[in-house]
Amino acid sequence: MSISQRIENLPVKRFHYILLISAGLGWMFDSMDTGIISFVLPVLMKTWGLTPEQVGNIGSVGLLGMALGAILSGSVADRIGRKKVFAFTLVMYSLATGLCGLAWSYSSLLFFRFLVGFGLGGQLPVAVTLVSEFTPAKHRGKFLVLLESFWAIGWLLASVISYLIIPNYGWHIAFFIGAIPALYVFYLWKYIPESPRFLEEQGRIQEAEAVYRMVAGEAGSDGKNSRIDKEVKRERELPKQETPNTKVLHRVTVAELFSRKFLRRTVFLWLLWFGIVYSYYGIFTWLPSILALKGFSLTKSFSYVIIMTLAQIPGYFSAAFLVDRIGRKPTLAAFVLGTAMSAYFFGQGNSVTMILVFGSLMSFFNLGAWGILYTYTPELYPTRARGTGAGWAAGFGRIGGILAPMVVGRMLGAEIPTETVFLMFAGVLILVVFNVLVLGEETKGRPMDEL
Repeated sequence: MSISQRIENLPVKRFHYILLISAGLGWMFDSMDTGIISFVLPVLMKTWGLTPEQVGNIGSVGLLGMALGAILSGSVADRIGRKKVFAFTLVMYSLATGLCGLAWSYSSLLFFRFLVGFGLGGQLPVAVTLVSEFTPAKHRGKFLVLLESFWAIGWLLASVISYLIIPNYGWHIAFFIGAIPALYVFYLWKYIPESPRFLEEQGRIQEAEAVYRMVAGEAGSDGKNSRIDKEVKRERELPKQETPNTKVLHRVTVAELFSRKFLRRTVFLWLLWFGIVYSYYGIFTWLPSILALKGFSLTKSFSYVIIMTLAQIPGYFSAAFLVDRIGRKPTLAAFVLGTAMSAYFFGQGNSVTMILVFGSLMSFFNLGAWGILYTYTPELYPTRARGTGAGWAAGFGRIGGILAPMVVGRMLGAEIPTETVFLMFAGVLILVVFNVLVLGEETKGRPMDEL
């Protein structure tokens, strides 16, 4: 059997949990950096006298960077490897977050947020591709949703940092703390090997075999990749032998994503990503500011968002439980529908109880849907196209994220009530449900390279 087929048949090893935690920490830092800007924006509105339109632009420029980062990094990861791109983008967005703390004007902050977005957008699809390519089919859904659950931990960490730091020490310090994850790259490089599926697709069979044997034999149990490195070096020194698994890599093009083979899947994923990203960034980028506009103090707004963020964690775990049992399609449709209903009632909320209850439900369902989205996406393309396909889907989705903060900013600037804003989000999410039901196909338990 090929290495890819053998990976599908592996039981879950200790290495898989080490990989999940290692990649998950990178995911957590992504979320922390994204969350910090949401808590800084209401402060900047007062400190710099920003209009709602300008606040929306700050949110949108980060999403523009994420769109370009996702597209470029996905394609590059299909050429030079998942691990290198993952490490580079982590350093990039961490350092750029620190630079945001040095921003001296609205324009400089826009520039730094673009750089942050580029790194963030580049890392997420590559990280999920890397984890998916190591995980056996039977457990893939659970592992990828659990990977996405680290997003809730990062957002919660951003909430706590902002709650404790911003009121007492200023918004600059919150950004400086966001630069710390750059140090994590040294840990990352030691713990995570390159994807053996990628190595096999590149024709680097001996290296792929070495990594596979380490995974199957509890690689990484000593917390290091030194055994893998030694094995790879030894394999490289052996005489080259022809093997039936050796392939000539065929580069996938963007046009091929719209060929008959991939068309339905590409259209489905692009619409899915657009709708979920539009609703998420439109709602959660503005959430602290919307609560402030409803008359709550800055401290109250932050504390309410922390409570809503806590609801994300059981949302992920419930999605992880269901996605490998009842399937990707029905679970995703149910969670998106739950988000739509919660968003509608949150917009109608006129009491603290309604705001907390429906805000928490909105977090529960929306972030559970994100976990399934990241599970679904890499399963719909073969190894040679996985980074490119996932990157372009995520990149197109970021267009929704670019538009949503600006749309909300202009709606609020025109004094359109928040009830109408959330009714708009509920409508978008209902369309996403129809997209899942009509164009979606079930991938539960199916080998990744069956296509």
